Amino acid sequence: MASRKCLIWDFDGTLGCRPGQWSGTLVQVLGRFAGIQIDIETVRPFMRRGFPWHSPDVVNPPMRPADLWWEAMLPVFEEAFVACGVSANQATRLAAKVRPAYIDLVEWKLFEDTKDVLEDLRRDGWSHAILSNHVPELPLLVEGLGLGPLIECVVNSATTGFEKPNPEAYRTALATIGATGNVWMIGDNITADVLGAEAAGLRAILVRTEDPRANRRAATLRDVRPFLDQEPAPGTG
Repeated sequence: MASRKCLIWDFDGTLGCRPGQWSGTLVQVLGRFAGIQIDIETVRPFMRRGFPWHSPDVVNPPMRPADLWWEAMLPVFEEAFVACGVSANQATRLAAKVRPAYIDLVEWKLFEDTKDVLEDLRRDGWSHAILSNHVPELPLLVEGLGLGPLIECVVNSATTGFEKPNPEAYRTALATIGATGNVWMIGDNITADVLGAEAAGLRAILVRTEDPRANRRAATLRDVRPFLDQEPAPGTG
């Protein structure tokens, strides 16, 4: 995708989301398959460690089969389920249910401004790509949510082995996209989408969240455009 105007978007929390995220998924699995109702805050601490993006300095095998990616996550899920009061054997059975529950397209949604903003920006000559720390099925989620026609490239850490904010994540995205010059990173995570991107030489915009460390902040995707219009491409100002 050769272009002088390219926007690289984070996915989860920026373009779309699964309400409840990982913690909500495990709560859902407990209720559906074990008849256990539990507060999401009981699960949340266990979802803050053990995922590949919690160790961005570690490079994972590129092109790892999806089954192996999920297999590596089973101990994280099992530990959380045991902490919720189930036996080790039952935790193992429940952990196997997390994958289909998490990637169930019915549970995912786009933010109300996502399609309109991406379509408007594309009409103005911007190309769109996604760079995300995500599960192997991310491209299927992007297509299933109707973003396929708008997104020209999906660069996923589960495929490349590089998790944001590892500098190689952004370098890999730029090499895959083939775009130079007027390229931006946009996302909701100050570390992964803004500070890491800026350290790699990209201009970045924090969206949907606030953090004083961000040089550019947009409350919604509709608030991104002013930054794009006001700042000339590197080397043109």
